[in-house]
Amino acid sequence: MPVRAGQLRHRVTIEEYVKGGRDEDGHSLPSQWIEFATLWARITPLSSKDLMRAQSEQSEVTARMMVRYNTDIDTTMRVIWKGRVYAIDSDGLDDNEDGMTYTTFNLSSGIENHRG
Repeated sequence: MPVRAGQLRHRVTIEEYVKGGRDEDGHSLPSQWIEFATLWARITPLSSKDLMRAQSEQSEVTARMMVRYNTDIDTTMRVIWKGRVYAIDSDGLDDNEDGMTYTTFNLSSGIENHRG
C-alpha cells in the first residue's frame, strides 16, 4: 500500500549531534545539535493502551514517525516536531509491502539523546 501524500502531513526536523572540536586557532568548539534534514512525516502518538503496555515493558516510546523510505536516519539523531524533542529509539522499520516505500521509527520524548 503506497504512502499517500496526505498521510505525511507533519513537518519535522531531524537533528544530529556534533561533538565539539577545535578551530584552526586551537580554540574549543562546543558540541551541539545541528539540522540534518527537514522532511514530511506522519507522527502518531501512542494510544493510552499502547502507552500502558510500553510502560509495563519499561519502554519509553511515546510516538511513532513514518517517513518515505530512508536509510540515512539513525538512533543517534533526534526529531523536533511542534517544539517537542523526541529521541529516535529504534532503527528504521521498513514497510511490509516492498520494504522500500516508507520507514517507521519509534520515538521517546523528554530525553536528551547523546548516543552518537
